[in-house]
Amino acid sequence: MGQTGPKFREACVRCSLLRPDPAQRGRLVEIRDNLLDRIAEAEREGWLGEIEGLQVSLAGAQSKISQVDAASPGEPVMLDMPTQR
Repeated sequence: MGQTGPKFREACVRCSLLRPDPAQRGRLVEIRDNLLDRIAEAEREGWLGEIEGLQVSLAGAQSKISQVDAASPGEPVMLDMPTQR
């Protein structure tokens, strides 16, 4: 996501067309955690207009993390040896 400012980063997280790279999961978690901190700050400071936009970005970040998790391969399944019937 590079050296862009928070507004551009949040726009990318909100974009439903953007397919997240599984290698960027850690970065998405950082963005989510930062958004949680910023929402808490906005609530403390009474910045009511800021809270809604941050919550939309938070929902987008959580959605991207879920997409990465759903696309990642699961644990291998151990199957028994086939037998003749």
